Amino acid sequence: MNPHETVGARYAIVLALCATGCGVTADQTAPGDTDAPEVVWREGPRLPQPITNNTVAAIEIDGEISVFSFLGLDSTKVWSGVTNAAYRWDVGVDQWAAIDPVPGPGRLAATAQVVDGRIYVIGGYTVAEDGGERSLPDVAIYDPSSDAWSRGADIPVPTDDAASGVWQGEEIALVSGWHDTGNITDVQFYNPASDSWQAGSPIPGRPVFGHTGAIVGDQVVYIDGAAIVETRPRFVIDTASWVGRLRADDLTDVSWALISPHPGPPLYRAASGTIGDYAIFVGGTDNPYNYSGIGYDGVPSEPIRQILTYAPELDLWGELPPLPVATMDHRNVGLAGGQAFVAGGMLKGQIVSDHVWVAEVSRLIGSR
Repeated sequence: MNPHETVGARYAIVLALCATGCGVTADQTAPGDTDAPEVVWREGPRLPQPITNNTVAAIEIDGEISVFSFLGLDSTKVWSGVTNAAYRWDVGVDQWAAIDPVPGPGRLAATAQVVDGRIYVIGGYTVAEDGGERSLPDVAIYDPSSDAWSRGADIPVPTDDAASGVWQGEEIALVSGWHDTGNITDVQFYNPASDSWQAGSPIPGRPVFGHTGAIVGDQVVYIDGAAIVETRPRFVIDTASWVGRLRADDLTDVSWALISPHPGPPLYRAASGTIGDYAIFVGGTDNPYNYSGIGYDGVPSEPIRQILTYAPELDLWGELPPLPVATMDHRNVGLAGGQAFVAGGMLKGQIVSDHVWVAEVSRLIGSR
């Protein structure tokens, strides 16, 4: 066995062991989930209101961890329920607190990433009473230390439902997504230090929205999402998984390649993040929808109870202990201080959730 195979085998064994025996019973499971196996996730304080399609971020400052929920849709699941509300939970206290809302209108399908102690809430789309939707170029910057918002440079191509990640703690990437009337192949990089954008090599595959992605080391990974087709329904889920290698000397030159298919069904609007050497993909559904939870095919979308991992250097897929409930309609996993956070989303039956789930990363992934 060569060294590459040895590392891959060890990684697969760790994931298998963790999936079957590194958990503890969750504090609470959803009704009807009484047969849920032991898991590493515990329930944190509930959100102030049920909220879905919110973007989540976590940050550690001076040893204290705070988790944030921005934007999203309330339990009405109609256009007027789209909100710009923002909430903060300082881990260790027993409830969330409302903070100043995200500047601008309420919106869906934004992304949030943390760079140098600030949270960047990027893009998203608004919904009008007549059903009209508009992709926004907004970059709203939140400083948790001063509890203040500021504005960054607009996205050159306003985008929502994009995959995103942070490269080397310096650059935020937006990959594909939706712009006003259709999917785009654009890859856009934002540098918070210079407050500037630059374009990267476009994706070679079908443009998608609601796909899920992360950056691991010098590689950006994304999977699935909804593509436009000529037949009915207009949008169908794509089943391709891609990796793009980033170059430090020229970040705009991205080398894209297909990767091995992931286990399980294709995913739409799963939560994503980066833990160490791999990306994680939490929940999602295999039936794309707009925002009500009813698929474009008229069939109610149902969440998937799983957590996938992908190690780009090994081209290796794995699974981790899932949440106690199946969930979908997410944007990000919050990661800070060795803890992972999933907040809000949509449960079975298209129920908008106020659940907050917390896991110690070391218990989630096991020791390697």
